[in-house]
Amino acid sequence: MKPITKLLHLIILIVLGNSLLLAADRGTLVREAILYLSPDASSNKLGEVQRGRELILLDKSRNWLHVEALLGTNVAPDPAFVQEDEDEGKTISGWVLDTGIVWASTPNGDRILFGAAVDSEDEASRRHGRRGAAQEALRLYHRVYDLFPSAPLAGEALYRAADIKWQVDRADVLSRPSARERDPGLRQGIDEEAMKQVMKKFPNTKWAHLAAFHLIDNKLCGDWQGSSKCPDKEADIYEKYWKEHPDSPAAPEALYNAASRRAALIEIYKTEEQPKKSDQAKNQAIALAQQLISQYPQSDWSSRGQTLLFLVQGGVPTYGNVTQ
Repeated sequence: MKPITKLLHLIILIVLGNSLLLAADRGTLVREAILYLSPDASSNKLGEVQRGRELILLDKSRNWLHVEALLGTNVAPDPAFVQEDEDEGKTISGWVLDTGIVWASTPNGDRILFGAAVDSEDEASRRHGRRGAAQEALRLYHRVYDLFPSAPLAGEALYRAADIKWQVDRADVLSRPSARERDPGLRQGIDEEAMKQVMKKFPNTKWAHLAAFHLIDNKLCGDWQGSSKCPDKEADIYEKYWKEHPDSPAAPEALYNAASRRAALIEIYKTEEQPKKSDQAKNQAIALAQQLISQYPQSDWSSRGQTLLFLVQGGVPTYGNVTQ
């Protein structure tokens, strides 16, 4: 082999080696950290790095790390969260103390991040919890999947991150006047990308089933407006979900929702002067409630189904302002 060829091969190996090293040196914080201009706490402060933000390791110096980090805004855009690639913050490099950082090589790193995410989520649920805790939880959960995609907790973590974002986006959508539109196509839908990622990355799992259940929200009417069209359509959607995901943790709820909508149709069809459809809806509601009770006896939804069955069989209206 010629000397020049050997030199080229050596350069390629060095470049590839450095690339792989840098690719592996990705981590995140389970604490807030100050980013300094130099590895000295008395140097200028460049900003604050929040929990769950990604760090790229550039260099080391004693107990300091030279990293590239995304400095997000102090307050997440209201009312919905944004992912880091959409964040309005800026990426800068600086020095942080080498503490409280989980790397892809950290033993039990997935569990450490998951635990930190649970802590942040719990903090967010408190009345006077830490500001930005929900955003931290979302980022930390996502980092579990990002840094440890094959870990046992990866699927649940990715789902939890998607669930937090979904709940915030859903609250935003429902706060708008368009939320009361009967046709779901007339309102802004909840962003489905995160949920669909769960379904794609972890198909046929508990988390994929739950993600699919969330997607139903975008198909529901805002206000039935006393029409049979909406509850009839929604009952079909929930029943279809139950048939396609019978082992889902959300299957009992889907079955109850289908039964309760058939029960509501009993009275709605009466107002539309369709007695045959009213009788049919009653039979469907009873059959669905009985299916719920027999198939998922340990579920709370089964008990609710028992109540619904009792009312429907007794001829007690479950929809409207009818008083007997």
